[in-house]
Amino acid sequence: MKNRYLRGVSANILLLGIVSFLNDLSSEMIMPILPIFITALGGGGMIVGLIGGLRDSITSILNVLAGHWSDKIGRRKIFVASGYLTSAVFRLLLSFSIIWQHILVFAGFERVGKGLRAAPRDAMIAESMPKEKGKGFGIHRALDTSGAILGSVAVFILFWFLGFEFSLIIFVAAIFAFVSLIPLYLVKERRGKLRDVTLKVGLKELPKPLKLFIFVAGVFSLANFSYMFFILKAQEAFMGRSSVGVPILLYVLFNISYAVLATPFGILSDRIGKGKVILLGYLLFSLTSLGFAFFDSLIAFIILFFLYGMVYAMIDGNQRAYVSDLASEELRATALGTFHTTIGLITLPASLIAGFLFEIAPNATFVYGSVMSLISVILFLVFRDYFKD
Repeated sequence: MKNRYLRGVSANILLLGIVSFLNDLSSEMIMPILPIFITALGGGGMIVGLIGGLRDSITSILNVLAGHWSDKIGRRKIFVASGYLTSAVFRLLLSFSIIWQHILVFAGFERVGKGLRAAPRDAMIAESMPKEKGKGFGIHRALDTSGAILGSVAVFILFWFLGFEFSLIIFVAAIFAFVSLIPLYLVKERRGKLRDVTLKVGLKELPKPLKLFIFVAGVFSLANFSYMFFILKAQEAFMGRSSVGVPILLYVLFNISYAVLATPFGILSDRIGKGKVILLGYLLFSLTSLGFAFFDSLIAFIILFFLYGMVYAMIDGNQRAYVSDLASEELRATALGTFHTTIGLITLPASLIAGFLFEIAPNATFVYGSVMSLISVILFLVFRDYFKD
């Protein structure tokens, strides 16, 4: 199994995967407790939606600019390194939060780092395995999410068995974020030529199939609101320490599902077409959201969090790989930046809508997600002639 998946894999893919492994170990020590931390410091559903959406959306302008400048100057690594460093600094500051407004600022700006690194890093991955992008992205996401599993297991141990406060857990997580910078030094960069292309021209030259796919993915992003609401939904079903411990364990299950399935779905997408796998992922998300709306037993949550991880395994890496396929080489990072920007901009209103509905009736949030996801499936089918692999 190991040899089959790793045969012919670029060293850059593995090194970037290790960086992401360590970074996500850090990040995922924070993510399962972040919505609970917010509510503990006085934030309600709308605040959770604001912070959750802002964490994704604050990267939007930087995503397209970093992607464009990476293409323009022919360099990737400087953006990737500065992005990971920025995230580490703001995670450290986040550990000192004492009111939800602190979380709003520090958790939001922590995502500036993601805005700097995401598109250039994805371009490096695509360029490292040009003939097997789905496999390359799948392996990277699997390593990334394996770190997430270890991180979410670590936060459970620190909370449940060692009795660490949320702020101390976040401080420990920040240390791992700084450690993640070390393997990045070994990544080899293929320097490109300086390109005289303006951002306006670069966006204008993106091919029509790519623009249509970004539109469909944007509609799906209206459904794909912050993960925090899935955590809060699970928290409501339990009491006492279990209201924190059980959601963390369910989040571990989500990450295990994601990690185990990311590479197989990446390989499958290379064989049958990325569009088909993404379409099935959209449909599965619609069904999973309905499950969260109408079931709240422990068994139901176990199944639903597993399916939630499967959705991300089908969609996350494959969407990036699909954008890379639909873009020309000279505008690849610009295309990825445009994709990330569109998703990021839409995530904020999506999470605010989810937060508003959650305060009215938590189940309404997930019905909304199911309906919007189904609309994205319909749109994908409408434009299917453009999306042939």
